[in-house]
Amino acid sequence: QLQLVDSGGGEVQPGGSLRLSCSASGFTLDYYTIAWFRQAPGKEREGVSCISNSDGSTNYAYSVKGRFTISRDNAKNTVYLQMNSLKPEDAAVYYCAARNHPCPAMIAIATPTAWDSWGQGTQVTVSS
Repeated sequence: QLQLVDSGGGEVQPGGSLRLSCSASGFTLDYYTIAWFRQAPGKEREGVSCISNSDGSTNYAYSVKGRFTISRDNAKNTVYLQMNSLKPEDAAVYYCAARNHPCPAMIAIATPTAWDSWGQGTQVTVSS
């Protein structure tokens, strides 16, 4: 099982920005498809964004499209999720996940059990 470490969460005001990082040691992240999921209290874990290992294609949940950007830095063996224009409804624990298959067609309805490895989660709080 891959060891993923996600970080970068924190507390911001509505309209603010955060950049989450997903890193790994002992293996190369660009061999894997990486997704970001989030889970708010009392809600199911939902897919937010994904970047494929095959062609680098990305997709986003409708709720974050245009505000969030997923990217890779292969030199740093890290995948980022840049989150801009944050809203209170974006508050959740964010997790990165990895698998060998490409991104699903719609990350928003992706099944968490279809992902092989997970980070420990990083808390994002959006409040005024």
